[in-house]
Amino acid sequence: MALSHLQRHQIERRIRAAIDRLLAGQIPSGGACDVKTLAREAGISRASLYRTWGYLKDEFEKRRAAAWAAGRQPDPREARIARLRDLNQRLTGKLARTHTEFNELKENHRLLLSVLAAKDNELQRLRRELNTSSNTPATVSDPGQGDDTGGVIPLPCR
Repeated sequence: MALSHLQRHQIERRIRAAIDRLLAGQIPSGGACDVKTLAREAGISRASLYRTWGYLKDEFEKRRAAAWAAGRQPDPREARIARLRDLNQRLTGKLARTHTEFNELKENHRLLLSVLAAKDNELQRLRRELNTSSNTPATVSDPGQGDDTGGVIPLPCR
């Protein structure tokens, strides 16, 4: 069935009004700033939008692309998705840096435990030498001088 000039004009006005609403961010629930929602909001089929009103569909897509390029995001869901993607990238990077730092700290911890165990072994060796040398008669040392090792607990060897 052919459309009259008046019907064509009314449909074109409905499509243009729907384009303006969608690009202004007035997205209906369950919709998006896309061609499918545009056709639904204009009250026509998508096939009709593509075949008969293709130039208006193209105009909608160009204006939507221009809005995105200008930094305006007509669809709040798209803006939220973009924001969450950015947040996800930042958190993933932070997690990777934290993981690297954690591994470095673990390695430093292992190294310091190794150094501490070596120092403990050296201390025990020096105490043994001191005990063996104190069993031999030597000069009597002043009890107030030197190392008081009576309360020291040796570290377990790993």
